Amino acid sequence: MSEHSHDHPHGHVHSHEHTAAVSNRLARAIGHLEAVRKMVEDNRDCSEVLIQLAAVRSALASTSRIILKDHMEHCIVDAIEEHDQTALDELNRAIDKLLK
Repeated sequence: MSEHSHDHPHGHVHSHEHTAAVSNRLARAIGHLEAVRKMVEDNRDCSEVLIQLAAVRSALASTSRIILKDHMEHCIVDAIEEHDQTALDELNRAIDKLLK
């Protein structure tokens, strides 16, 4: 299996277009969050910390949208064609958690 493929519990293997971009975005968000932790340890202004936390949250939300769109364009299209209700149920559960 290539680095761009994912083996899903419902048995599909897909190549996702945005895997590298998502990985890079997550790496940046991790670095950003580490910087925020350092800000807290250095007793930086709370307002500055909150603004940076909002930026990290926004970056994660943007990354989530990319993953969701990619999943819908690949896995879910196939699941609908194959009448795979399990995959659709899993997507619904994931969306519920994402939007919580």
